[in-house]
Amino acid sequence: MTQTQNLDLTATCPKGLESLLAVELNELGASVTREQPAAVHFTGTLQVAYRCCLWSRLANRVLLRLASEKITDAEGLYRAVASLPWEEHITPSGKLWVQFSGTNREIRNSQFGAQKAKDAIVDRLRQQAGTRPLVERDNPDLAVVLRLHRDQLDISIDLSGDSLHRRGYRTHIGAAPLKENLAAALLLRSGWPEIAAEGGALLDPMCGSGTILIEGAMMAADYAPGLLRESFGFERWLNHQSDIWLALREEALARREAGLARELPEIRGYDADAKVLFAAEANINRAGLERQVRVSCRPVATFRIPSHRPVNTGLVLTNPPYGERLGEQEALRETYAELGRQLKQEFPGWLVGIFTGNPELGFSTGLRSHKQYQLYNGSIPSQLLLFRVREGAGSSAEPRALSEEAQMVANRLRKNLRTTGKWASRNGIDCYRLYDADLPEYAAAVDIYRSLEGAVYAHVQEYRPPAKIEENKARSRLRDLVRAVREVLEIPQDNISIKERRRQSHKGGGKAPSQYQRQGGAAGERNFWINEYGAELEVDIWTYLDTGVFLDHRPVRQYIRKEADGKTFLNLFCYTATATVQAALGGAKQSTSVDMSKTYQAWAARNFRRNNLDPYQHQLLEADCLQWLTSAQQNRRGHYDLIFLDPPSFSNSAKMRGVLDIQRDHERLIRQCMTLLAPGGALVFSNNLRSFKMDEGILAEFAVENLSSVLLDRDFQRNPKIHNVWRIEAKA
Repeated sequence: MTQTQNLDLTATCPKGLESLLAVELNELGASVTREQPAAVHFTGTLQVAYRCCLWSRLANRVLLRLASEKITDAEGLYRAVASLPWEEHITPSGKLWVQFSGTNREIRNSQFGAQKAKDAIVDRLRQQAGTRPLVERDNPDLAVVLRLHRDQLDISIDLSGDSLHRRGYRTHIGAAPLKENLAAALLLRSGWPEIAAEGGALLDPMCGSGTILIEGAMMAADYAPGLLRESFGFERWLNHQSDIWLALREEALARREAGLARELPEIRGYDADAKVLFAAEANINRAGLERQVRVSCRPVATFRIPSHRPVNTGLVLTNPPYGERLGEQEALRETYAELGRQLKQEFPGWLVGIFTGNPELGFSTGLRSHKQYQLYNGSIPSQLLLFRVREGAGSSAEPRALSEEAQMVANRLRKNLRTTGKWASRNGIDCYRLYDADLPEYAAAVDIYRSLEGAVYAHVQEYRPPAKIEENKARSRLRDLVRAVREVLEIPQDNISIKERRRQSHKGGGKAPSQYQRQGGAAGERNFWINEYGAELEVDIWTYLDTGVFLDHRPVRQYIRKEADGKTFLNLFCYTATATVQAALGGAKQSTSVDMSKTYQAWAARNFRRNNLDPYQHQLLEADCLQWLTSAQQNRRGHYDLIFLDPPSFSNSAKMRGVLDIQRDHERLIRQCMTLLAPGGALVFSNNLRSFKMDEGILAEFAVENLSSVLLDRDFQRNPKIHNVWRIEAKA
């Protein structure tokens, strides 16, 4: 490989940076040929390739393409790879790593493709030298990258080694770190090089571990981003030409020394979290920029232009938190508004860049962006919003009023409070459903929980939006609903729990079903107690969708309480055993509650202790209900006067021996339960499968009474199929 040979090269990058990277590569001496998502193809000499590895602020990797072949099957893959002279790239005793991406009709698994390619390289080297390289992911002497697309196989070697975004200065990171090349892209999009050249300052009011500040200082100081790296992939490559590389590195060191000797613009960062500033200081020191970059602990409310050095204008660029969960987003709205107030008051004429995964939060500053750039923070679609703070913009940002649509939801909530809320109050009900997708566009349920201390909480559960509704639109409507809840109930944001559905990616491609996201905080961290007909029950509205109390079963539990006096009671699939608590308080002389979940058993035990239930009279059993029922046929026949059977519609838990399908299995479960009933006893059977149909044999053999409509309170009548309930007894 000669110094003047033109090489076929590719630089990969985060999605959305392709055009910026193309400009950068041209400035580094490359000849860009085309862009594609997350990559830019170019040609250049080996010196150009080395310079891109050392100086690119945006690329992830620089790949040298060795060949491009048409293949259709595994044998074609093997032949294409084995035909290349690998002995010219790696010694037989070296360390090799192979990466493969893509599939076709015959090669349907990337792991298989990587294995086949590895075999081809190893076999060729063994034939050439009688020995083979080791295969190791960490610090390989040669990393081979293969990409298969529409039967076209590109075979490349990775010249960069570890991803180029890892500069080497960031050993300490905050909770949500911004990758170095993305931070560089934000600075370039914001025009920082031009602002710095004119002496403008760079300020970050929520700087975290300092990545934006460090990248900004490196740009201003003509500091090559690759200088701190321990090594590059090409340094262990057999074709490496060290004289070219050492000359480039010496040039970069001289440019850094000259740049740091100049007086750089003011570059300062602030954060309210003192702990994260320790990480920022460590990173700044490791980059050798402690004289150029300063950070200090300061909340957003005190953010202003530094006074120790005259600064007339500059760039405020920040990546504030935006919260993956809606509850966090609502809580952050005031932070953004506070930032807007400070910018208007303290920074007239300055350029402001806010990078966020929730652009609506950015607009909560009260400023209007004049440019928006679509980028990705990892897999999260995000925007860089650019604002120019107007002279005389004012010192305050008015709180955002409800939109016309959100006001419509608020009006419905107020109406429901007047009707359902008054009904609940008259009947001594502290926890109830206030709203159940009353307006189809706002597809969610809102449940009210009042704690024993009198605090009011709202539990908002989003329903799956119709496929024709864009996810961003659905989320915007959910935010409207949450704002309306907060205004109507007059409760703090911290008292609102939002369970938001997200579409999940899955290996089969296409759209996977949406799923509820686990909420923040440790389980039990913010639990509280409620009252239900004299029973005190523990509730957790924060951690999972289920809160510990199924509100729709409130009348079912009341029914069991009235039926349980003087009886032995069995609760199968007992969950948190709230029905058992009601049965015991209703006079049940003995009870057994069975569930295989350790979490629910522990929760049930807390409910028992709170209500002073005797553990010898009221037994909790951690067991698979299906197995327990089978064994109970031997020793508990005719033992129970009242049984509550409330299984899930479907379960394939790893703790179970089989799979439970309630439509298929309910006949067997009911028959097993009937053998455990004492003469004159009754089984209360419930499930929430909307399409459920009772087995004809059960209807014919036993006395079956459908109580579904009877045991449905007013707050759930908009959704009458939310559960099915039957009372089943032996025929007289």
